[in-house]
Amino acid sequence: MNAKLFRALATAACGWVVTLPVGAAAAAPPAEASSADTAPAPAHWRTQKIDMTYSGFTAAYSCEGIEGKVKEILLSFGARKDLKVRARGCEQTYNQAMPNAPSKMAFVDTEFSTLIPGADPAGTGTVQATWVKVQLAPNRPNFMGTGECELVDEMRALLEKSFTLRAVEYRTNCVPRHVSVADYSVRAEVLQLAAH
Repeated sequence: MNAKLFRALATAACGWVVTLPVGAAAAAPPAEASSADTAPAPAHWRTQKIDMTYSGFTAAYSCEGIEGKVKEILLSFGARKDLKVRARGCEQTYNQAMPNAPSKMAFVDTEFSTLIPGADPAGTGTVQATWVKVQLAPNRPNFMGTGECELVDEMRALLEKSFTLRAVEYRTNCVPRHVSVADYSVRAEVLQLAAH
């Protein structure tokens, strides 16, 4: 079909037509982060203490197990490495035949630091930070497993309140006592310490 015939049909069908020079679409910048977003910018650490309760039907954790999992999630989002996570209540099992069995209930106390944009008001703790894409899904990162939907769901408020996030897609579809490879997915861009 020649260009005049195509333009006439498009104009008749739509009432208007937009003509781009050849290669214009290819030359347009991608819709992803601009260079201003990827360049390091000043930020500073903010320390916070946040408690959460885990109550699940599917996954059971020992105190040490849930502490480790919460630490790994916080670190993957960019928490400073000196974080503290303490779980309690999970050592109280209701199965007397197995007193050290993992529990489906835990109270988790956290203390950690995250980056917020802007220079440190005190002038001593300013660091360089960049936006980094993170994802939580079964096997992404590799420490995440199937069946952890309820933990990811319980951590939503903690993650969204504590970290500087943008472009957040937080989906959980937890069905009690059911494991699926597609029951949770979290994607976001988070402000993290720039690599040196």
